[in-house]
Amino acid sequence: MIELVGFDGDDTLWHSEGYYQAANSEFERIVGHYVDLADTRLHERLLATERRNLQLFGYGAKGMTLSMLEAAIEMTESRISVADLHQIITIGKDVLTHPVELLPGIRAAVEAVAQRHRVVLITKGDLFHQEQKVHHCGLADLFHRIEIVSEKDARTYQRVLTECAVNAEQFLMVGNSLRSDIAPVVHMGGWGIYMPYHVTWAHEVDTDFTAESPRVVQVAAADGIAAALSILDARAAA
Repeated sequence: MIELVGFDGDDTLWHSEGYYQAANSEFERIVGHYVDLADTRLHERLLATERRNLQLFGYGAKGMTLSMLEAAIEMTESRISVADLHQIITIGKDVLTHPVELLPGIRAAVEAVAQRHRVVLITKGDLFHQEQKVHHCGLADLFHRIEIVSEKDARTYQRVLTECAVNAEQFLMVGNSLRSDIAPVVHMGGWGIYMPYHVTWAHEVDTDFTAESPRVVQVAAADGIAAALSILDARAAA
């Protein structure tokens, strides 16, 4: 049976991507003063820059800001003003200091799961930013342990499982990203509860994995997590 349940942080416990989307809109407004947005493929080029820089800067607002600066300079052929470059830095700072707002019903959902299972928080991104979110979310006391990681892949999950002394078949992950939260765990032999958020970063939807696996249950909101866990717990026991 399932012994350990992991929860993603961004857009599973608390709102996050909306702030990044707002930052992208402001970035578009700034760069639009210099180029024809219809011809520059701005979002596509910015995403390509962010993906190229992931191995250097990692995930999160700081990497996004550096990639925005690089993309703005390239797309404007260095014509962008120092004042507008400073404004892009301000955009990044605003994302780093946004309030931590929990998704509806998520505290009750985590509490319900924690009554029967050990729970861990596994979130990726900038260390300082994620530590700040964990500190202000009001949920830290519910978790057996908290893991802030640079990437969510089989190697990372296996390390966590080894340190928690459970097998992959005894582990379930709850998250909004099929690519990062669900697919690696299911491929290892674990289980997943997929709770899609209303908007997702393009990089996280870049996967062939679907939620059709019998090892995955999709829920619409936090109040469906406990029931989904019961379904998968029964499947694991069988």
